[in-house]
Amino acid sequence: MGTLSAGKILSINIGKKVGAKKDPAEECRLIADFGIEGDAHGGILQNRQVSLLATESIEKIRNKGLDIHYGDFAENLTTEGIVLHLLPLGTKLKIGKEVLTEVSQIGKVCHDRCAIFHTIGDCVMPREGIFVRVLSDGVIRVGDEITLES
Repeated sequence: MGTLSAGKILSINIGKKVGAKKDPAEECRLIADFGIEGDAHGGILQNRQVSLLATESIEKIRNKGLDIHYGDFAENLTTEGIVLHLLPLGTKLKIGKEVLTEVSQIGKVCHDRCAIFHTIGDCVMPREGIFVRVLSDGVIRVGDEITLES
């Protein structure tokens, strides 16, 4: 199972409230040392500014019979093509043409089990979701490429 060096954004999801599903957006502005402009998580935790979850991880839950959509795991960016949870901490990800980020956390502890967990007894976000810190400002759009920077 290799980690591909390029992927793309399938969905951008922004939430007005922490701990709730996020709503899709065509584009958003990322702000260095803050996160996504207008997202409830922006500026709260330095190591969890922006969350990413791969569609490949979401499929594992869909295959258990749950009809779920991008943003239902409260992820900011739904991606395709990179095995996110296998990236080492400190890995630099370039998103679109101008935004540089750095992997700051793999997975998270879910103290309050989400509706997905209560429905099927499992959730992939705690194991396979990742978080990045924003190193440079810029606007990203659905369909933008994500590349690993050396």
